[in-house]
Amino acid sequence: MNSPVATIEVFTLTQSRKVPYLGALREGEVVNPNGYIVRKGNRTVYPTFDRSVLVRMTTQAGTVGWGETYGIVAPGAVAALINDLLAGFVIGRDASDPSSIYDDLYDMMRVRGYTGGFYVDALAALDIALWDIAGQEAGKSVRDLLGGGVDSFPAYVSGLPEKTLQARGELARYWQDQGFNAFKFATPVADDGPAAEMENLRKVLGPEAKIAADMHWNQTPERALELIAEMAPFDPWFAEAPVWTEDIAGLEQVSKGTDIPIAVGEEWRTHWDMRARIERCRIAIVQPEMGHKGITNFIRIGGLAAEHDIDVIPHATVGAGIFLAASLQASSTLPTLKGHEFQHSIFEPNRRLLSGDIDCREGLYHLPSGTGLGVKPSEAALGLLERI
Repeated sequence: MNSPVATIEVFTLTQSRKVPYLGALREGEVVNPNGYIVRKGNRTVYPTFDRSVLVRMTTQAGTVGWGETYGIVAPGAVAALINDLLAGFVIGRDASDPSSIYDDLYDMMRVRGYTGGFYVDALAALDIALWDIAGQEAGKSVRDLLGGGVDSFPAYVSGLPEKTLQARGELARYWQDQGFNAFKFATPVADDGPAAEMENLRKVLGPEAKIAADMHWNQTPERALELIAEMAPFDPWFAEAPVWTEDIAGLEQVSKGTDIPIAVGEEWRTHWDMRARIERCRIAIVQPEMGHKGITNFIRIGGLAAEHDIDVIPHATVGAGIFLAASLQASSTLPTLKGHEFQHSIFEPNRRLLSGDIDCREGLYHLPSGTGLGVKPSEAALGLLERI
């Protein structure tokens, strides 16, 4: 029995970090009064803490669904969009067809050009909560609502936030000893250069390990091709985000100028972003991020990938775990899924924030059991929520 949505509440969940995301501050990186830093290696702002935006959606019958999106910067922007605009068009509807609600909300602002950014992040949080309710009301997991899928699939270790080349290699070896054999490092904090980082990891991890480089959208096409060529002797698994995200011509140049697989798509919001690139560019791997896309567009991107024989290896979702559970549920159904990013520096400390049996061990993600997303915030997480 479906019940209309009665209330929608928006919260932030913030946690301190001993070491900022991507590791210790480099020379010239200064924390501003709001706790933000700009990484010199990729000219991108990050908080020195962890923060995401959570949505609690409750139906008239009392079913509670949870959604999540990014709160990295200016979380009030997402909250204002939901509280002032979007919630009023969701309350009163039932969640049996989340994608129809998503499309209605998306269409409302298309003519004004709001087809990305904070607006679609807000839609993603609501969409995840709607799917959570839909699954609970149907007595099914989101995976089964989507037609079924696998119970587990490969995970790769992402991020080696140590200060030295040697320490980063030792951290990778630690995870290899835990049963993982696929890894990715971030070139902006590869202080000795991407080729040296790749060479050291190959030496430490051996010839069978998969080793990828996240280039963080920070190169011209010419420089990206130079760096990829320097890494090529060490057999990169893939090169991620090699050029500025706006530079579709540059992505075409790089993707057609190397035999190393090119991976992109974390920052895209919709399948339209993918459509604009797949006809021109030789994309090997697409990396949908649940916190930017929601389940509805995540699945559409997965469908496009299957049509074009493109592998899917989703982005990890850096948050409290609600949108990670959504990502795993949806990922498990995709025909060309090859794995999923594992942000160990987020997932492991945040295990306490989730109620549910979601897990990542011995190189595999394991989907949570139960209906809907299969997880909900724990008592510890509820104690950290601040309503906005």
